[in-house]
Amino acid sequence: MQVDLEVDGTRVSGLPRFQQAATQAKRLRRWAIGLGALAGAAWVLAFFVGLFAPQSIWLPLLVNQSAALLVLVAGLQSAWWLTRWRAHALNPVVLAPQTTVQEQTEPHGWYERLLDRLSRRSAHVLGQIGAATLWLGGWSLLVLLSIEQVWNLALTPAAVGVSATVGAASALLLAFGLLVLERQLAQENLAEWPEAGSLAQMTRVAIICLVLSALCLLFGNDTSVWPVRLAVLIGLLPGLVAVELLLRAVLSLFSPQREQLEPSLLARSFVADMLRWPPQPLLALQHELHNRFGIDLRQIWAFTYMRRAFFPVLAVVAIVGWSLTGIHEIALQGRGIYERFGKPVEVFGPGLHAGLPWPLGRVLSVENGVVHELATSVGEASAPVVAEPAEGPAPAIANRLWDASHVNDKSQVIASSRADKQSFQIVNMDVRFVYRIGLTDKDALAATYNSADVPTLIRSTASRILVHDFASRTLDGLLGEDRVGLGEEIGRAVQADLKKLDSGVEILATVVEAIHPPAGAANAYHAVQAAQIGAQALISRERGAAAEATNQAQLQASIARDQATASAREINAAAQASDLRFSAERKAFASAGQAFVLEQYFSQLTQGLANAKLLVLDHRLGGSSNAPTIDLRTFTLPADPAPARNTAQPGASH
Repeated sequence: MQVDLEVDGTRVSGLPRFQQAATQAKRLRRWAIGLGALAGAAWVLAFFVGLFAPQSIWLPLLVNQSAALLVLVAGLQSAWWLTRWRAHALNPVVLAPQTTVQEQTEPHGWYERLLDRLSRRSAHVLGQIGAATLWLGGWSLLVLLSIEQVWNLALTPAAVGVSATVGAASALLLAFGLLVLERQLAQENLAEWPEAGSLAQMTRVAIICLVLSALCLLFGNDTSVWPVRLAVLIGLLPGLVAVELLLRAVLSLFSPQREQLEPSLLARSFVADMLRWPPQPLLALQHELHNRFGIDLRQIWAFTYMRRAFFPVLAVVAIVGWSLTGIHEIALQGRGIYERFGKPVEVFGPGLHAGLPWPLGRVLSVENGVVHELATSVGEASAPVVAEPAEGPAPAIANRLWDASHVNDKSQVIASSRADKQSFQIVNMDVRFVYRIGLTDKDALAATYNSADVPTLIRSTASRILVHDFASRTLDGLLGEDRVGLGEEIGRAVQADLKKLDSGVEILATVVEAIHPPAGAANAYHAVQAAQIGAQALISRERGAAAEATNQAQLQASIARDQATASAREINAAAQASDLRFSAERKAFASAGQAFVLEQYFSQLTQGLANAKLLVLDHRLGGSSNAPTIDLRTFTLPADPAPARNTAQPGASH
């Protein structure tokens, strides 16, 4: 219960927590300074580790340990502010009255007055917030920033050496010292020190971080990944506590601050309170609600009923959930072999199926019609598969030159003859099998229980068949033989062996991707290919020239024929027009006689004199004895504007 000094009759000297306040403040100050010095030393050491070995496990371990210690330092300092208030409340400092009154001089100038006003306002705001709140927020932000700087889940494991043993021993020794401190705080009387329980829980945060750090150092090596991951994840615990403390510091700004009212411990952590066995989150929430808001959950019948019915309901939910494990969903592209008490009973198709719950019954997944492609020889398994771009150059595996290496090629020994002696040669080939697990239930059972690794079984069987088959073949026959027929023959042989083994595998196709001759014969086959390519190019070129000449001749003949046809058509049309015109004129002459001839004469004359300038005179003008006269003389007009008369002189022109 908080004490209000403004209430009359309040006597704090009789309260045990006020009597022990001075001693508690000294102890808290001493512990905070010691743990702060250890956290600072860890920070400095982590700084140098980050400079020379940024990928070492020491960097996150040291920073997370210092973060856990700083969280504890924040709690100790917050409790120190509270105990100091109690010590001052028990022994208040009485200021001696001043005998002389100093005159307060007002600052001169607007700038000095502004600074004075700002300083007073800042001092008032800081006084309202409180130093305890500022320190708690600062420690929390420092912890969060330090954890964020070393958060790296991609950290690779590395050997730590002898220093790991020394570091683990130091961490365990410090954890033991903090354990002694935690036991002392846990055994304190709540009447004498109410904040001891919360400080004990904060101490457990640092103890857990130190113990986990020691485990990481003891089991860390260059092959184990979990120590480095755990070293980084250790920062989650102090980080969560720091987030809660920062949130409490921010929320405390909205609560009124009174100097005469006993403050409460600000550095309380719900996360730290969960670090107990058995965990009691509901009990802690109940105490918090009762102390803060006066709400007693024990008086609410709904919560009482929930507490009583929790375990029965949990048992029913567990039984129902366990029963639902007997419901199995099979995908459309899959099948399932149902085992009852470890014995296969039925093959389930796609859909929902019911059976006994786990582990009494289980379903093993089997492929349903999924097609696979398998090469007889594979390259390094560690080589990463890089997808080639669709618009980029062809991948390196598409290079089929004989002098290039191919990861999927398999070397085979074939028969050969050299200098009338029997010998052998080695060829490289890429043979691929397209297979699937049979569609029948028998094939599904056989593929599941008779074969531990189907691709390995197919590859070993195919290798044995290829060795036996190619041992009786020669190089000429192998390169000249039809690859489709060769692939079908190999596929039938492999399918027969797989059927004898009752593997449940069905070979759909066998593709002979490439056959490379031996190195000694590679140059000769290169020359043969080059000659063949040259001959095909020459044939194509001559065919092109012949086609061009044929097309040109056809074009010239077509042009000549078209021109002759056009000329003949024009001559024929002209002859037909002349014949029609002659027939028409003959009929017109027969009908009109001399009038038609005169009309034709005038028509021809009109056509001939169409562009001529003519003056037509009638010979009957002037009588029978006087012929007409035309005056062709030209006259210049006089200056007189009066019009002049032109007199035709007879006899001037005839």
